[in-house]
Amino acid sequence: MPSSRTNSLLSLYPRITNRDRTLLQLLDEHQILTTGQVHRLLFRARRTCELRLRVLADLDLLERFRFFRDGGGTQPWHWTLGYNGRRFQASVHRRPELTPRSSDQLVQRLSTNPHLNHLITVNEFFVRLKAQSLRHAEARLERWWSETTTSNQFRSITADGHGLWTDADTTVGFFLEADNGTEPLGRVIAKLSRYEGLVRDGGPRYPILIWLGSEQREEHLHRLLRDEQPAGVPVATATQNHEPADPVWLPAGEISRVRLIELPSDHGAPAAANPNYGEDGSFQL
Repeated sequence: MPSSRTNSLLSLYPRITNRDRTLLQLLDEHQILTTGQVHRLLFRARRTCELRLRVLADLDLLERFRFFRDGGGTQPWHWTLGYNGRRFQASVHRRPELTPRSSDQLVQRLSTNPHLNHLITVNEFFVRLKAQSLRHAEARLERWWSETTTSNQFRSITADGHGLWTDADTTVGFFLEADNGTEPLGRVIAKLSRYEGLVRDGGPRYPILIWLGSEQREEHLHRLLRDEQPAGVPVATATQNHEPADPVWLPAGEISRVRLIELPSDHGAPAAANPNYGEDGSFQL
């Protein structure tokens, strides 16, 4: 057990930078990030990133694990909150503090989660958008919500994630459905009906982005969508070998691909089912 677990959390504060705080908050919300994802989000140099992650692990602010690849070698390090990281975030958000044993159990459950690769894929989508915004002054990832936050905010849907993407003066909202080919496409389409109810209740009419692992699976999905696309809900697809902000999205029923910012998007009305608006009816990020 790291000796840092016996230290007062206050003694660590002088060693926690603003960038560290951002990383702790990202991991609190999104559970897991690889070294490469952390690098693209927060660092310019890969070496600097790796050294800083090791320091945070030594302070027990972060925990890490990785697996062997089937074809040889190892996967990248997967980073999540360590015991002190969970203590720090509990303090920030005024939550009860976990015990060391509970913290270790959370890491173990995450490392053996059968949906871990899916979670990495979901986070990769948003990491790519954030990296794109760092390269283009007029582009911004205004909102990045995890599956848990999305479900808590919108109640009637269970998207893999939700975001707001701005380019110049245009902002597009979207719901993400990341597909790694582990379930029948019929089940993927069945999820779309939930979004119809959200729109009927005054919620936003955002495009549902289905991010697929192969062009063949994308083609098959579009054949099914010809007969089963939900009315009034825009659906667009792209494959994971492309950058999500680029003109790679194929709307259902169309033949030309468009940029993410060009997809139809309506923030909805100030209603109980719509967390986009405050009590005064103003739109809020």
